[in-house]
Amino acid sequence: MRLGIIANLGRPDAIEAVTFVIEWCSRRGHTATLCDDLKSHIKGGNASSPRDELWKHSDIVVSLGGDGTMLASVRALGRNTRPILGVNLGSLGFLTPFVPEELTEALDRVAANSYHLEERMMLKAEPLEGEELQSPYSLNDIVVDKGGISRVINISLYANGNYVSSYTADGLIVSTPTGSTAYSLAVGGPILDPTMQAIIVTPISAFTLTSRPLVFPPEFELEVRIRSEHGKALLTIDGQVASEFLPKGSIKITRAEHTAKFIKFPESSFYDILRKKLHWGKLPVVDYKKHDFMRKK
Repeated sequence: MRLGIIANLGRPDAIEAVTFVIEWCSRRGHTATLCDDLKSHIKGGNASSPRDELWKHSDIVVSLGGDGTMLASVRALGRNTRPILGVNLGSLGFLTPFVPEELTEALDRVAANSYHLEERMMLKAEPLEGEELQSPYSLNDIVVDKGGISRVINISLYANGNYVSSYTADGLIVSTPTGSTAYSLAVGGPILDPTMQAIIVTPISAFTLTSRPLVFPPEFELEVRIRSEHGKALLTIDGQVASEFLPKGSIKITRAEHTAKFIKFPESSFYDILRKKLHWGKLPVVDYKKHDFMRKK
């Protein structure tokens, strides 16, 4: 088995985690290839590869960091998808369910093919004017917003060529079901099971009392038309890759031709993560002893 390793060196335990995976491969007779930005930080003559070519040397990619590292790993693979094992070295870890203490067991189960693949829908952004995006694919969301200027922009939304709505707002989030628990959730969007196929559109601080999030079938072709009176608007992919647009422009957003593939074990579910990390569905705890009306006279 060939493992490709991507890690966020900004995490305190990143070097130790990378070294552990390399040593595990050596003991088990597997090969490890580092993303080339790790090469100078890890002792030994380890094989390395540019990030966008790591897929050529990998059967499985191990992503060590947080959710941002997982998003970057998916984007680095592009259309050359490989199963990804996400290990959380950060805080929230919504996309990276495993912690370092579980790494040995997780790697052993991967080597034994004792896991299942969970496919996640992705989106593709294509500007209808100007240059193509170098990184057009999104696992979480595609955001069109006003950039650093504290003024609203005007956005019109079309679905399959049909006019849907116009927004005077800070921006618009177009997200996947995976991204439904990210930025979209923070501005009032719905939570969708990440294995679903759907496209969510959520306005950001719309200047109206009637705008609500919308959910579209996955095969729909969405067009976002922008008119910014104060200058350029900003298009951001997964919160990590940003491109400026002229005051007027249109962006086509569709389901990507490929999916992201996450390594999962049956004992861990999406709803467990919702309850543990977002405290979803948790009832408030009331200490009735503090209330006078409960005290005995």
